[in-house]
Amino acid sequence: MNFRETYFAKEDSWWIGQETDSGRHYLAIPVSNRMVDYFELYWLDDEQYHRFFDNHDLSFAFAEECRRREHDDLLVFQPGTDRGAPR
Repeated sequence: MNFRETYFAKEDSWWIGQETDSGRHYLAIPVSNRMVDYFELYWLDDEQYHRFFDNHDLSFAFAEECRRREHDDLLVFQPGTDRGAPR
């Protein structure tokens, strides 16, 4: 899998992009556990991607829901036992 960022919201610490092999879109948030900082990626459908790309408020709200773990069913990679906390 190869991930390419298409928009980065520096002030709110989230971004959206495309997984280039499949063409699927994602939203990413930074997280940290005791050992490492990493990113959780959540799949977006095409409609969500385009709405989020055009509307900062919608994408910010979705990123906040991801931080509260309300969209774990959309995780690209399932977290391990030492799941990180949002930063």
